[in-house]
Amino acid sequence: MISAPRLTSLATAVPPHVLEREQVVKQAAQIFARFGDEFARMLPVFANTGIERRYSACPADWFHSQSSWPERMAIFVDVAEALFREATTKALHEANLKADHVDAIVSVSSTGIATPTIESRVMHAMGFRDDVMRVPVFGLGCAGGLTGLSLATRLSRAMPGKTVLLVVIELCTLAFRPDEMSKSNIIASALFGDGAAAAVIRDQGPGPALEHQGEHTWPNTTDIMGWRIDDVGFGAIFARSIPELALNDLRPAADAFLSRHGKSFTDVSHYSFHPGGTKVIQALETAFELPEGHLESERAILAGHGNMSAPTVLFVLQRDLQQSWSGRRFLGSLGPGFTASFLTMTQ
Repeated sequence: MISAPRLTSLATAVPPHVLEREQVVKQAAQIFARFGDEFARMLPVFANTGIERRYSACPADWFHSQSSWPERMAIFVDVAEALFREATTKALHEANLKADHVDAIVSVSSTGIATPTIESRVMHAMGFRDDVMRVPVFGLGCAGGLTGLSLATRLSRAMPGKTVLLVVIELCTLAFRPDEMSKSNIIASALFGDGAAAAVIRDQGPGPALEHQGEHTWPNTTDIMGWRIDDVGFGAIFARSIPELALNDLRPAADAFLSRHGKSFTDVSHYSFHPGGTKVIQALETAFELPEGHLESERAILAGHGNMSAPTVLFVLQRDLQQSWSGRRFLGSLGPGFTASFLTMTQ
């Protein structure tokens, strides 16, 4: 009988530059001052995010400049390489493994473009084997951490006895646009931070069992979230209310996912979600009939790191797994497509 894939280890990393909320608000007021009353009306967005601190690939003064697309991508490669090394080293150490034990690497990002991809740039110096399978994934946005974990789980199940490494890196702050006064840009400027997570998945040893995985993509929703690309680089798109979608449409899709696997939410005792923002967290608690304030880890990660896109749910999960728990845990994320990603794990 083939053993279920297990989350053997999970580690996180952040870049060195810290952005405190008061500092961000002051800088935003200076940078967008030329837009006058138009920005002044949007200023409360920064105070209402529930975010106290974020981490950035660049120091605070970088945000006052208008960097070109090549300049932004050069920063992406340098910082992503450093975060890949740090998060991966932590995850392998926690799993008591070395780089040459890894048989496949799934790398996920939607905030930078690098060809060759990040894992190929660092793998030999880090000691990975020449024959390691590389699976770089782009475009999943905020759903990327959970969908990446699902993909790594499926690879582990398809390759009994092998070790799969998942690395998720997002440098959302590199998409900052000082030239644009739009609601989407201001929301992105107020929410997004940078971070990385790495996980080791194996079908042997300790760790919670990774049980079921699935996605749900709604029709006629490709305009809800994504990147617009122009000469400067990425520009955020938030065309419709994501909290409203989380409140009204996510639960039926999650119910259908569990039903396909012969389960329901009566079989779930723990939750870990991607916290897109405070309103999204509130919508999740309502939709999944959880007490107000129940999603404590989601609020804590949002407050201390902001929305880092794909790795955020893995930061939440890491915090949740540090607490004693047993039973079945349900994980959920929303991202461009518009797509929900689901996963259950048991312990």
